[in-house]
Amino acid sequence: MAYNMKDVFYLDTTIDTTTSTGDGVATLDLSSYVDPIARGRTKGTGLAIYKVWMDVCNVAGNDAPAAADNGQFRAGLIAFSGLPAFAVGAASITGSQLNAANDLMIAGIDYKGGGTAAGDPWPKAFLEPSIEVPYVVVRDQVALMISITTAMGTASAVKCRLECAQVTLDQSTLNQLLRTQTV
Repeated sequence: MAYNMKDVFYLDTTIDTTTSTGDGVATLDLSSYVDPIARGRTKGTGLAIYKVWMDVCNVAGNDAPAAADNGQFRAGLIAFSGLPAFAVGAASITGSQLNAANDLMIAGIDYKGGGTAAGDPWPKAFLEPSIEVPYVVVRDQVALMISITTAMGTASAVKCRLECAQVTLDQSTLNQLLRTQTV
């Protein structure tokens, strides 16, 4: 399927920060959009993610965090993390999960609050998929992960919106994606 108005749809997920440090995970079930098993003449399907937008706002979802509000974190959308959902402080993200070298990383942002200069807005994206080469997910979940290194002054929310479409995959592409999207 092509990147067009007929095929593209949106999915979203959110994770709330706290006023302490720690890691958290919010999962998004994709099982109704992907089917990595080819049956007879039917090809497997994956979910092509063309764009990801991430937003940091107050928990109510209407306002940006206050300019003087401290806090620093990294958040990322990961294909098939293998982790269930955890509130911030209850998860332990180990290894190199939240960086651009992780093959399962779809998109990621850094956020730093408090005293940022005008014209230097946060969050800053360090990884994004593209319309020309989307990230194709063939597993049944993605996870929005967060690692808070400096506690937020007030609880905030990281909201994530995915622009995606279902795509059919030939067997060799499907097999390659299944191998690379393994924890």
